Amino acid sequence: MSSHLKTGDRVSWNTPQGVTTGRIVRAITTHTELDGHTVAASKDDVHYEVESEKSGKRAVHRAEALHKTPKR
Repeated sequence: MSSHLKTGDRVSWNTPQGVTTGRIVRAITTHTELDGHTVAASKDDVHYEVESEKSGKRAVHRAEALHKTPKR
């Protein structure tokens, strides 16, 4: 699925509180430190920084955890 995701795409993902929607802020393709967390990304294991539409908070997820959703 990662080849179909790009910056600006509207996506959804599961959280303990339920399904959340937001937008992809950037694709991460290298080992990165973000907010004190290590993101072990690579070109073969792309991670995506997403921003929640509801809270504005950002998180990082693997492509498998994200589902492309229709634009509003």
